[in-house]
Amino acid sequence: MRALLSVSDKTGLVEFAKGLVERGFEIVSTGGTYKTLTDAGIEAIYIQDVTGFPEILDGRVKTLHPNIHGGILARRNEVHLGQLKNLGIVPIDLVAVNLYPFKATVEQKGVTLAEAIEKIDIGGPSMVRSAAKNHESVIIVVNPANYPAILEKLAAGEVDGDFRQKLAFEAFSHTAAYDAAISSYLGSLEKEAPEEFADDLIIAAEKVSELRYGENPHQHAAFYRSLRAPQGTIGAAKQLQGKELSFNNILDADAAFKIAMEFREFPACSIIKHNNPCGVALGETQEEAFSRALEADTISAFGGIIGFNQAVTKAAAQLIVKSFFEAVIAPEFEADALEVFTAKKNLRILETGYPLKREPFPYEIKKVGGGFLLQDSDCRSLTDEDLKLASGKEYDLETLSEMHFAWRIVKHIKSNAIVVTKDKQVLGVGAGQMNRVGSARIALTQAGEKAKGAVLASDAFFPFKDTVELAAEAGIKAIIQTGGSNNDEEVVQEARAKNIVMVLTGVRHFKH
Repeated sequence: MRALLSVSDKTGLVEFAKGLVERGFEIVSTGGTYKTLTDAGIEAIYIQDVTGFPEILDGRVKTLHPNIHGGILARRNEVHLGQLKNLGIVPIDLVAVNLYPFKATVEQKGVTLAEAIEKIDIGGPSMVRSAAKNHESVIIVVNPANYPAILEKLAAGEVDGDFRQKLAFEAFSHTAAYDAAISSYLGSLEKEAPEEFADDLIIAAEKVSELRYGENPHQHAAFYRSLRAPQGTIGAAKQLQGKELSFNNILDADAAFKIAMEFREFPACSIIKHNNPCGVALGETQEEAFSRALEADTISAFGGIIGFNQAVTKAAAQLIVKSFFEAVIAPEFEADALEVFTAKKNLRILETGYPLKREPFPYEIKKVGGGFLLQDSDCRSLTDEDLKLASGKEYDLETLSEMHFAWRIVKHIKSNAIVVTKDKQVLGVGAGQMNRVGSARIALTQAGEKAKGAVLASDAFFPFKDTVELAAEAGIKAIIQTGGSNNDEEVVQEARAKNIVMVLTGVRHFKH
């Protein structure tokens, strides 16, 4: 029996090779693997002694040869084995190959395109695919973790078909992930996102961790990170302290960070509960932003997740540890703040770095039965010129600024979404209701007396004037909404009658 060993990851290699030799295998090997084996005193045949051809092109070609692939791909039948015998090719019964470290290379800072290209393995995937195709006759192993099980089965006298099929599945998954990493890297070099959706969708990701459970305890779950996840995302975040993240922690931390990063000019804080903001505010300082965000809904904020848009300070940390929160996520943390957080050892601290200008995969994916929906991320920003005054007198700069604040938040709230804000502080949130007036009632009730002189934002148009009537009763001074309803004229007339400024954006922000 013959085994071909050619691995970049040499974990357990020597022990595996010794076990194969003890079970009657002769070893064929290449390059660094050959040296590792022979240095360990294991007899091996060098690859060019099998091919009869030297490595060429700086090692780019060494295993792409009929003496290798013929030995791997031959079925164990009379015709194929007869051809091998006539050509002097020895069958290969086991292939242990893992590939050039492409992903590790491109993750290094300052790596050049030329350096990345040289880590694209050609011969390795070819051998893996050949062996996996012929797995009924050839044992293919790409994961060193499988070495002990293979040796155990060989010692027992048989590697059964189910196990061979499992190894083949792992092999094709290995090469698919490898190609996806290359595709992801080259795609990330594009200056702009592609204008058209690809006919074949490649999602390149790696498992970060198994989670204790999913949204509910009876659901299994894991967290996968996009390959080349850029800084400034939950996928690239470093957990600096705290318990293991849960499925819901990750979802809510992502939402908290995205809302906070809507604002760059002042310290901003968002507090998320069940993937909706229960508090968002700006402040002159981080501690002020946090205090005002918490003030919006202290009951809902209990056990929530906090997001900041700047480095978290010691003063902000001292306020946070006075209450119970699940996690804090921010671009960075001052050393003094981290010291304060140690008082709450279970509190999860996530550091993301600051977002880059463009993600390599700037899309959102929604799973449906038997398929996926893919769309651009909702990154549409409003300018002053986008706003169309529909009712009321010309608004002042303060009201304009408040409407922009409310609009940036409402797009992150589950539809139907209503948010009430004043002085850059969320006062009330209505989320996920089946009708818009229901969301408005919730938001305005939560805002209470503070709604007087506040701004109300809606993620989509008002189908009827009832929401405007509620807003007027609560004392709302300005409404920002999309417009586009068949009843726009009636809605606008009601706003005029109630002396409410109403501006239309022409942009909708549904979030299902």
